Amino acid sequence: MARHSPFERWRQRRIDYPLQYLLVAGLFALLRALPLDAASAVGGWVGRTVGPRLPMTRRARAHLARALPDLDEAARRRTIVAMWDNIGRVFAEYPHLGRMWDEGRVTVEGREHVAALVDDDRPGIIIGAHLANWEVPTMIGRPLGIALTMVYRHANNPGVDRLLARARSDAGARFVRKGPEAARGVFATLRGGGHVAMLVDQKLNRGLALPFFGRTAMTTPAPSVFARSFDCPVVPMQTIREEGARFRIVFHPPMQVPRTGDAAVDDAAFMTTANAMIEGWIRERPAQWLWLHRRWKD
Repeated sequence: MARHSPFERWRQRRIDYPLQYLLVAGLFALLRALPLDAASAVGGWVGRTVGPRLPMTRRARAHLARALPDLDEAARRRTIVAMWDNIGRVFAEYPHLGRMWDEGRVTVEGREHVAALVDDDRPGIIIGAHLANWEVPTMIGRPLGIALTMVYRHANNPGVDRLLARARSDAGARFVRKGPEAARGVFATLRGGGHVAMLVDQKLNRGLALPFFGRTAMTTPAPSVFARSFDCPVVPMQTIREEGARFRIVFHPPMQVPRTGDAAVDDAAFMTTANAMIEGWIRERPAQWLWLHRRWKD
């Protein structure tokens, strides 16, 4: 990791971050003034027009080529363009998050699995991935009648992070930052019999080396560790963008952590199954996953 000089850190805090904040705040204000469908469409157009030309797209192309080698070059190009369309829409939909459920734009399948979490008098865990608009599920607690603690990765820019927090403010959930704060918050929630939601498809440097698209990927063991410690089920949650700014959330049957007496073996087995499930979701709709992320060591 590159080290920044004191001047570079000062410039980042005093110049770069404030300018970034003003830019994002201005864009949010413009997008908020548009109808949701129009804002999403504008975001999609900007994403697919600008995104494929950015240097970081090379990483996404390399990941896609190795993960899905059966796609020909033309199919990979279409997938990358569609991925950027989705990313642009995710950004443009932030100012409208609070309206998604109220306007009937989100349908839910597998509600019985969430109802079981609420009714079993035990803590519970929901896991998902960075698919479609991964912020839409932050709103599931209110309409489904479940109080959630949600783990999120904060933005590096504090001002932008506050903007995103305000966009999520209608969720009715408690948000804890990824890292030590998240571990404490999750532990406290589960110990009190509450429910936790987390996205588990990104690299954790100190995680478990497990297969993902046929390659070793450092994977968080957190869902397995917490589920084993609190004897609670884990419900997988799949998010799908249907068309434009409309979504379907599918809750799958709960997963149980194996109990062989060897915690390390059990965690690896459980998270290998979770990785395979998420891989299946991505294969169904590869353009809706965040291929930009450095998921693999290489």
